[in-house]
Amino acid sequence: MKKRIIASMLCVMMTASLLAGCGGGSSDSGAAADESSTAWQDVDYSGEDPQLEKSIKILSIWAEDNDNGILINKICQDYKDNVNPNFDWEYEYVAADDLTQKIATLSSSNDLPDLFAYEAGAPLTTLIDADKVANVSDLVDALDAWDSLSESAVSIMKDLSGTEDLYDLPLGLNVEGFWYNKALFEKAGVEVPTTWDEFDAALEKLDAAGIQPMATGGSDKWLATRLINAYAVRTLGNDVMTKAANGEIPYTDEGLVAAADKLASWADAGYFGEGVTTVDANTAASMLMNGQAAIFYTGSWLTQNLTDPTQNTAGEDGIGFFNIPVYDESISSSTSYSMNCGNILAMDKAKLDEGTAWFMKYFIENMGNVAMEELGTVKGYTYTTSTEDMDPYTQLVLDEIAKSTEGFAWWEAKMNAEVSSIAQENVQPLLNGDMTGQEYMQSIQDAYDMSGN
Repeated sequence: MKKRIIASMLCVMMTASLLAGCGGGSSDSGAAADESSTAWQDVDYSGEDPQLEKSIKILSIWAEDNDNGILINKICQDYKDNVNPNFDWEYEYVAADDLTQKIATLSSSNDLPDLFAYEAGAPLTTLIDADKVANVSDLVDALDAWDSLSESAVSIMKDLSGTEDLYDLPLGLNVEGFWYNKALFEKAGVEVPTTWDEFDAALEKLDAAGIQPMATGGSDKWLATRLINAYAVRTLGNDVMTKAANGEIPYTDEGLVAAADKLASWADAGYFGEGVTTVDANTAASMLMNGQAAIFYTGSWLTQNLTDPTQNTAGEDGIGFFNIPVYDESISSSTSYSMNCGNILAMDKAKLDEGTAWFMKYFIENMGNVAMEELGTVKGYTYTTSTEDMDPYTQLVLDEIAKSTEGFAWWEAKMNAEVSSIAQENVQPLLNGDMTGQEYMQSIQDAYDMSGN
């Protein structure tokens, strides 16, 4: 088995947008939708695939040779080779930073691709409200494929969209938390912290030993806001950001201000080293693995790096993981994790027809095993592939997922696009000392008020 990755997200910075044709051919799904978009629900999918002629378009933020790009294209090729020789697909790559604008443009012209990567939470909810995306619950019902989806992934995605039905498919099942360099902890005489007091004491001890306590992807911004979220959730509850998004509490709530101030205080103490806003996620990960920093908060997609010996000089047992420290078990427990399904896969409602449905049956039923076999990763689907020979880091993540009794989302998950943009843009001035926690949270509140909430 290839031992490479548990990944998702979201969130990896990519290059300029380009078109990568895989399998060739142009999409005929618009015409097909006119003929059969109301009939696919009535088809019996329990029998043999009828090998309908079908071509689909897929828009992705992963190159064909990277992460989910590998998996999506393999499933397409396997379906064509082993099930339906009349199937074809076009695969288009767009940079992650350009995804939202690309989808907005395509949506406004009623030209969304058959399948497309997108952001869960508020961005997807906008498309749901506009009746642009297919009801995936209806599709999975028709395919009788619920057993192929992880219950945890389904729960997370429904919660993020705030809907009783499912409108997207997972492309990851990730836990987030603090990864640490075991050798540096041992050198400084630091134990793994379980409370925030212990965490702050660990940072002080590492710093006193001449070790940079933490690294974060300040230039990418979202990794820094994850740290605010970690403290806010543990001190105010797993649903605090949902309450703020719903207007039940202001973003200037003193507890949220305290969370922003906590991040600023770590930066002011020099715990992130110099030039924190110039360090990206990949550099921060490298600093952890090569012993330049002791702690790095990120998701389980880090295993892509950890299982690569050319990157991880700490070795197969040199990096550990601990969940976000607890403030009060009654507020947010040690078995609740920040979890997500990465950038998700949505479907154009207008283009969903019988041909697409047959392909999606194959996709849903096989993604779990393909992901485990190709990348050694959990993608939010069930799998039968043995994990006996799993590498230690992948097994560590599987063990952490198994411990979880409850999940919560990231800082911007419930924010609309305008508010989310401000939350990320202003985290750099917060890190640099150009904004206080109060000013940072006020900027988010102002954006929230101006966006008509």
